[in-house]
Amino acid sequence: MAWMVWGEENSFVGRSEELGLIDAAMSGSRLVTLTGTGGVGKTRLARRVASAALEEAGTERHVAWADLSPLLNTQLLAATVADALDLADHTPRLPVEAVCAWVGDRRTLLVLDSCEHLLTECRSLVGRLLTACPHLRILATSRQPLHVSKEAVVEIQALASVQEAVALFADRAASAGRPLKDDGDQRMAADLCDQLERLPLALELAAAQLRSMSLAELCAGARSAVDLPPAVEHTTPRRHAAMRTAIGWSHELCTPLERLLWARLSFLPASFDGQTDGQVAGGGPLSPLRVQRTLASLCDKSVVIERHGTYRMLDALRDYGRMWLTELGAVREMAHRHAEHVLAQTRQAHHEWFGPAQRGWYRRIDFLHADIRMAADYLLATDPAAALEMISNVTFFWVCSGYLYEARRYLEQATALAPETTRDRIWSHGMWCLGLALTLQGEHDAAQLRAADCRRAAAAALDVEDQGRAAYLDGLLHLLQGRPLAAASVVESKTLHSAVSRPGRLTAATVLCRLVHVFALTGCGQLEEARHEALDLRDVCQASEEHWTRSYAEHQLALIALLERRTQDAVLHARAALEGKQHIGDAFGIAMVMDVLAIALADSGEEPAAAYALGAAARFWETVGHPQRGTPEMASLRDECEDRLVRSMGGRQYVEVLRRAAACDGRKLVAWGAVGGPPPAG
Repeated sequence: MAWMVWGEENSFVGRSEELGLIDAAMSGSRLVTLTGTGGVGKTRLARRVASAALEEAGTERHVAWADLSPLLNTQLLAATVADALDLADHTPRLPVEAVCAWVGDRRTLLVLDSCEHLLTECRSLVGRLLTACPHLRILATSRQPLHVSKEAVVEIQALASVQEAVALFADRAASAGRPLKDDGDQRMAADLCDQLERLPLALELAAAQLRSMSLAELCAGARSAVDLPPAVEHTTPRRHAAMRTAIGWSHELCTPLERLLWARLSFLPASFDGQTDGQVAGGGPLSPLRVQRTLASLCDKSVVIERHGTYRMLDALRDYGRMWLTELGAVREMAHRHAEHVLAQTRQAHHEWFGPAQRGWYRRIDFLHADIRMAADYLLATDPAAALEMISNVTFFWVCSGYLYEARRYLEQATALAPETTRDRIWSHGMWCLGLALTLQGEHDAAQLRAADCRRAAAAALDVEDQGRAAYLDGLLHLLQGRPLAAASVVESKTLHSAVSRPGRLTAATVLCRLVHVFALTGCGQLEEARHEALDLRDVCQASEEHWTRSYAEHQLALIALLERRTQDAVLHARAALEGKQHIGDAFGIAMVMDVLAIALADSGEEPAAAYALGAAARFWETVGHPQRGTPEMASLRDECEDRLVRSMGGRQYVEVLRRAAACDGRKLVAWGAVGGPPPAG
């Protein structure tokens, strides 16, 4: 969740009256919208309320934050909310249906931050969620009300008093290394705060200027900058004009290079890092070194916020920068450069999926999520073949990160728009990715059609790697439908599976086929052969510092150990699988491993821990939208384990342990599963 990543950039000052108003509104309405001009502090207040809700034990069991400011594609609103709730739905239903089903009767606080550009869509979504989820409360921030029935609107004004404004300004001035020293400074600061209409963002921008000028110079500059023509007051509330003028003043105090970088960075949809700003916002007079120096200057001026090497721009400042970017006539050029950069990143991620860079790429593709969405939307309109390549490159990453619906949607659009002349390896890879998405959503008939398309395209191109991917998809479909012999036959028929098996020559397709073969051997009861092949595959992956395949190989080793009555080995392999999952996510795979861990713990006589692991598995199965999926042979083992635990612990204690696991944070559950010890409390 974005707010948990960023937290509070600096101290929270004042606003006790507003917090009281919000608390009163939330006690009487399930939808509270904080309205006000950009820069007045709506997001900061919402973050404060959400943090307090997390700290109040028993009040809100679930708190989720959906940052809507980067979202430009209105059709992905519900998917964005699903992501905020950590859903990784593996069904063909719409995201809004998944959200309604998951929230259900849960006591949940959902924060929708920055709704103003999605008012119609937010209005529809909020109405549906509040109707379907009786214990859901929504806190929204927007420059305008949502106009939903029974909405409570709290208008956030400028800081209530000059004393509160001075306290904020003094805090930020001290952070800039120029604390207020005496009564004279206090009086100048009070005058400055009044001139700036006591608007928090304006005060923060002003305080940042103290790094390069004195307080007296700052006050003199502000007086001329904020005095507005009377005509403006007749058409726009003064606080709106004052904010725009204060931002304009900060813009005027920037150097030409700072203004140029500000405008270019404003195109980026979300948080960014030094790699992205250098590739997208550089060029011309902004050499790589100048980009670094200029970015540091913008951080000093509080135009850009930096934390742990990651940067972001507040909405009001981004809006102002985009206005200048439009004036420069550079929007299309930036869109093209941005899409080229993101496409290049996804190509590298795809090529380096199997190997030591895999873990880093899972993190980076997740970080670039908003950028990939924006670039894909642009390329769908300008170069559908490139859009297809981009989404195909990230599909395997997105499946683990919970973006299965988005992957399928983009793939279907891109394959429909891509011209016949581009039906080459990119087309084949796209068909494979679409088949994978359909398979994981349980639409096996449609997936088989796409698998056939993939086979034909790979055969026509005489591409061994594409043929291997096609075999993997066929094998996976057979496994999920209870046909392990057919799965084994498909992958065994590919020479790349048997001949290209040395570590130095392994490819992603080879590894995937070998993994299917391990699953198939286990499903056929050929446990000794399955164990030897799984051990070999695991060792290859360990040598390559690869996590995804290794975690599934460990899962199979755990299952094989269970079937061979080697209980402690099963526990160790299951924990090793979860250790790998910590680095890449994958709710589907985590649920499968938790099931095996639970059965192994029960066989070891650790009933409470086994029940907790079953509860954790149930939580992750619910996250992916299924009571249980995976290979069919697990169903009877799980049912037998549950019956044994209920008899041993008693129904009431068993249900209580499941409830505790269901209420726990998913990351804590995986960490516990990986190392053991006392189950986490929440």
